[in-house]
This record gives sequence, C-alpha cells and structure tokens, in this order.
Amino acid sequence: MASSDRTDDEPLVAHRIVCHLDSALVRRGMTLTELSERTGITMANLSILKNNRAKAIRFTTLTLVCDALGATPAELFTVTPRDEG
Repeated sequence: MASSDRTDDEPLVAHRIVCHLDSALVRRGMTLTELSERTGITMANLSILKNNRAKAIRFTTLTLVCDALGATPAELFTVTPRDEG
C-alpha cells in the first residue's frame, strides 16, 4: 500500500532504519563539514541524517555520501528488529 493510500484511521508506523553516519565519519577522521564540502549536501541535511531524524533519503544523496566516504549503504544503515511484543 502506498503512503497516499493510507486512510486517516490507520496508524503511522515508525521506520526501523538506523543511520550510522556519525560512526562512519569518526572511523575515517572526517567531519560533517568536510563531508558537506565533498558532496555538496548541506550541513543541515547531513545533520538530519547523522542524528537519525531523516524519514527518507534519495538514491542520489546516498550515492554521494557513499562515494565521499568510500562506504556502502550496508555500512551506513541497519534495520532494527521488529518489536514482537
């Protein structure tokens, strides 16, 4: 079901994707400012990613970040297990 197909009585489900941009930057000794300069992505948008406040990421943005860090999406993101309780 597409998000536009959701009815008002259906609850929104929080995503379970966790971004590890902060630890990837630390491992490479790179600052957010340097990543911004290398990618052309604003500090504000990178900060949203780094602090796990993003709801989505464009493939073009992900590609720029991966190229600048020499990383893969699997290094930058994980999926937390479903809460079965």
